[in-house]
Amino acid sequence: MSAPNDRPRATEVSERPTERRDSTSDRPDSSEDAPDLEAVYDRLGRVDDPELDRSVVELGYIEQVVVDGDRVEVGFVLPTAWCSPAFAWMMATGIRDEVGSLPEVGTVRVDLRDHMHGEEINRGVEEELAFEEAFEDADSGIEAVREKLDEKARLARQFHALDALRDVGLSHAQIADLRPGDVDFEFEEDRAAVPLRDGTVTVTLSAEPLTDYLEKARATGLVSGENDRLFADREGDPFEADEFEDVRRQSRVAAANITGQGAICSALHEARNGVVVDD
Repeated sequence: MSAPNDRPRATEVSERPTERRDSTSDRPDSSEDAPDLEAVYDRLGRVDDPELDRSVVELGYIEQVVVDGDRVEVGFVLPTAWCSPAFAWMMATGIRDEVGSLPEVGTVRVDLRDHMHGEEINRGVEEELAFEEAFEDADSGIEAVREKLDEKARLARQFHALDALRDVGLSHAQIADLRPGDVDFEFEEDRAAVPLRDGTVTVTLSAEPLTDYLEKARATGLVSGENDRLFADREGDPFEADEFEDVRRQSRVAAANITGQGAICSALHEARNGVVVDD
């Protein structure tokens, strides 16, 4: 990446994010305070496909990024032209809001490409309309859809966290009663620790399934304090030891659903757009 004083007037990512190149724009007077391309990609990495609970960058949806002064244009494409307009809307508005939150960015233009509702979505995002304004025949608002998908993602992440804890020897009762304050999420690099038996025994495990789950549990409002119960059933209620297997089964179904849908979307994305995504 060029130093600030040598920054080209535009930075373009063409075709796919792995094929980055710098190019000089014909547009004059671009600011040397233009946002860094890596910073833009960092913000894009925070935008998930809400159905698959994976980043749009990781899934290979980002087709082009152009930075010109304080203006950023992001082109993205989905696995099919008929992907849910509600899901596409969430991704498009997420791109706009995340990239737009960079202090160096003045304007964000989002371009959903090759989608049957691309025109309505692109116009609605640019004009900052509500989903129901862009789609007057929508049955419900976008928030109800988002909450449902977020809860499915929480359950899927919970499945991996439950199994990680069970695999290192925690009992059903210990897992059911676990609180954020009971876990040292930064015990070692990439390792978490759970003290047991009043601290006389400590078990360690990979931190990733726990931190991934906690992120979603906090985002959904299930966990807000250090003494809240970490895990819950699909209704969002804490459970007891004798309910562990039922809750694990609910969580496994959610995880299998996301994994299966992800495999279908990956195959469609490769067939349509030539993008191969690592599992």
